[in-house]
Amino acid sequence: MNKVITIGLDLAKRVFQVHGVDEAGAVVVRRTVRRSQLVSYFSRLPPCVVGMEACATAHYWGQVLGELGHTVRLIPPAYAKAYVRRNKNDAADAAAICEAVSRPSMRFVPIKTAEQQAAAGIHKVREQLMKQRTMLINGLRGLMAEFGIVVAEGPQHVGDLVAVLADASDRRVPAPLHAGLVTMAAALAGLEQHLEAIDRQIADWGRGNQTCRHLITIPGFGPILSSAMAAVVVNPALFASGRDFAASLGLVPRQESTGGKARLGPISKRGNGYLRRLLVNGAMSVLSSKRAKGDPWLVRLLETKHRMVAAVALANKMARIAWAVMVRQEDFHFQPAA
Repeated sequence: MNKVITIGLDLAKRVFQVHGVDEAGAVVVRRTVRRSQLVSYFSRLPPCVVGMEACATAHYWGQVLGELGHTVRLIPPAYAKAYVRRNKNDAADAAAICEAVSRPSMRFVPIKTAEQQAAAGIHKVREQLMKQRTMLINGLRGLMAEFGIVVAEGPQHVGDLVAVLADASDRRVPAPLHAGLVTMAAALAGLEQHLEAIDRQIADWGRGNQTCRHLITIPGFGPILSSAMAAVVVNPALFASGRDFAASLGLVPRQESTGGKARLGPISKRGNGYLRRLLVNGAMSVLSSKRAKGDPWLVRLLETKHRMVAAVALANKMARIAWAVMVRQEDFHFQPAA
């Protein structure tokens, strides 16, 4: 059998698909491997290039196969999809990954270490708890509004609803719904405590991370955004410029140009949606601060554009500044316009 040079590995929960080719591009191996046999199978192969989609468990298997001497390259799933021929199945996906990983213009995702995965994973935990918190707040508002109990918008006013439920003399919400709403209020209070604990853990990690300490000096960057940026963006030097980094987060107009005519639509919203949302939130905080009145660029932008459009433009600028700060590993120094 000819020597395997490149392997496309389609990841799954139990059964993995392997597609290997030799130096001439001829198919050498095409088979399935069970999860319990994957490590022993690759330990018998000579060192080769292993391509995988950057999906669930990809970083773990990248670490494991890298320790066996293989060169692991993670491909964004959207880039590998273009090489799938006709019907989609595990064998076709593995062949497409094998083809895509050999392209000289292909872009790859850096493999995270276990510590980097943990730093990024705590933000996913926070995001899930925030969704549950929003769900409980909306449910509490909707059910109590059915009985004419309505408070002002915003999570800071939910305490007024909880006070109504705690008042024994208030009989507007009859049983058995009253007991169910009390249970929801207790679950919401528990979520608030968990979120506060997670925020403290994120802040403690950020204080010990050099990149995070540099990022927090940028206007609009708080502990959450700075730690998320430092944890998710493992190697900012992979981007040629800050403009490319902002484009990877979906903060640039989507292009639908043809025939030499440039047509720009709304932002593409590609890449990491969590970082994009945090950047826009940070930009909104800057627009609400005194700094917005002292920045001529922001003043001109707010005079001609909608506030949300200006926030997205500022988020794009913040992403480019963050790229420069991470690459140079230095604090942000504000230079006022002439």
